[in-house]
Amino acid sequence: MEDIKVIVADESHIKYVDTILQTIADAAKVRGTGIAKRSPEYVATKMREAKAVIALQGDKFAGFSYIETWGNKKYVTTSGLIVHPDFRGLGLAKRIKNLTFTLARVRWPNAKIFSLTSGSAVMKMNTQLGYHPVTFADLTDDEAFWRSCEGCINKDVLHRTNRRYCICTAMLFDPEEHLPARIPEDVMERIRKIDSGE
Repeated sequence: MEDIKVIVADESHIKYVDTILQTIADAAKVRGTGIAKRSPEYVATKMREAKAVIALQGDKFAGFSYIETWGNKKYVTTSGLIVHPDFRGLGLAKRIKNLTFTLARVRWPNAKIFSLTSGSAVMKMNTQLGYHPVTFADLTDDEAFWRSCEGCINKDVLHRTNRRYCICTAMLFDPEEHLPARIPEDVMERIRKIDSGE
């Protein structure tokens, strides 16, 4: 476990995109649950924009997650959390989630962070980080976010309920209830350069 690095992804990690997407697809099949599908270009962009976290053991892919902003950056999601089967049961998902969550808090300190999940392990991690279960009405009204649910096998439930609920549980972290987060200075410098267009 000590030799697995959990870091903010960058352009050098784009070579793992296909493996990441296949690992996510395989996990969704095994669980029989829905997951919003993402294109290779979308995941690569998250890496370039310092909006993704990757776990590696040497050059071997171990895990991944990414963040996205919605509603003029008033809301942030942490999404796509996956651990490769070879690395499950080691507490790696929690390490990835913690860094993704911290990255979101540092980049958008006033944004509410939310998660839609059908997994009990993610619900438990979210609760430990300070998330609370909420109704879908408490989440962003950004139509672009809700369109991302169209790739999920459970989208019919979301449509039938007029987006009031679905198979996933909605969880929300309100930054006004917590102290600020911190992240390493070298990552912050990279983020400043990205945000300023350098």
